[in-house]
Amino acid sequence: MLFVNQRTQNLRQGAIRAMFDRANQMTGVISMGIGEPDMATPKSVSDAGKQALEQGFTHYTPNAGMPALREAVATQSSVREIGYDPEREVIITNGGMGALSLLMAVILNPEDEVLIQDPQWLNYAAQVTYYGGVPVRVPTDAAHNFEMQPEVIERLITPRTKALMINTPNNPTGHVIGQLTLKKISEIACEKNLLVIADEVYNTLLYDGAENRSIAAFPGMKERTVVINSFSKAYAMTGWRIGYAAGPAEIIDKMTICQENFNACANAIGQYAAVYALAHPEEAEALRNVFQERRETALQELETIPGITVVRPNGAFYLFPSIQEFGLSDVEFCDRLLTEQKVVCIPGSAFGTCGAGHIRIAYTIGQDNLREAFRRLGQFCAQICSR
Repeated sequence: MLFVNQRTQNLRQGAIRAMFDRANQMTGVISMGIGEPDMATPKSVSDAGKQALEQGFTHYTPNAGMPALREAVATQSSVREIGYDPEREVIITNGGMGALSLLMAVILNPEDEVLIQDPQWLNYAAQVTYYGGVPVRVPTDAAHNFEMQPEVIERLITPRTKALMINTPNNPTGHVIGQLTLKKISEIACEKNLLVIADEVYNTLLYDGAENRSIAAFPGMKERTVVINSFSKAYAMTGWRIGYAAGPAEIIDKMTICQENFNACANAIGQYAAVYALAHPEEAEALRNVFQERRETALQELETIPGITVVRPNGAFYLFPSIQEFGLSDVEFCDRLLTEQKVVCIPGSAFGTCGAGHIRIAYTIGQDNLREAFRRLGQFCAQICSR
């Protein structure tokens, strides 16, 4: 007898983890594959968690999260201008992925459609499908900096369309959606009565003067937007698993009930550390400055490799260069790069069909490793051209 249900049977390991697992079987590998800061959590944030641990704050918190942290999210995070009620409109979750999972469990009926950018972080479509919805890809291209175009979104809306996913700054491209585009998207959402899911986990990582005002702040959008965020990228707290959602009270209430039944609450020690983190945005700014320096190094190194072109990103910690000049598919390119030069990059097609012919590079490693990785990448490209 097969005890695993059909939904779970259809789950597959993502391309990022598959490449990561393969690299783990090798020595001397430099990975630009996983989107995780390589540095430790800032010491002051860790000390706040340590202090909570030493003082015995090791018990369940309310299902929606500690009141102090929900208050801090409402008043000190990037959504503070929107005016969320910390008691009814904010929930603390097991990372941003936990928030997304709870949200999908709450909003989706069978066959509900969710518009998702292509290319886009692959977990979105997987979660929508798992909860019975239908992911509908919104195609983008390099000519528009991989930015969703409002007219394309509008063409794809059907009577079954329930929600639109927005991720800015974007994974995998690093692009920040312009304010004019966000305004137009907000108008479409209001006109077509769509819920907008705004994943803003990279919103502290902005460069070149990029502005990242939340779409929830536009007229008519607070009541139809759920903002997802976490402390993983901004404060190098990936392992702490602390995220949050802010949105309409009726949605947050049902997410809280789901969390009560699924996993009770997010971990208490991480919540105490997160309260401290929000009170010290300078820690996030220090990490942003590190990634800005790495971004400049990565872009400079790419410029020295003939055949590779890249749209200059203004957010997150990713590059999404084109490798089409080399005559290899992005999957073959990345497979051979790992085999021949022991460098991990992720095929762009892993994020959707519009990502084909590109690779995702995460500049989440130190400067020395970054330069060595690009030296190997350049050598690999030169060998392809010489054959």
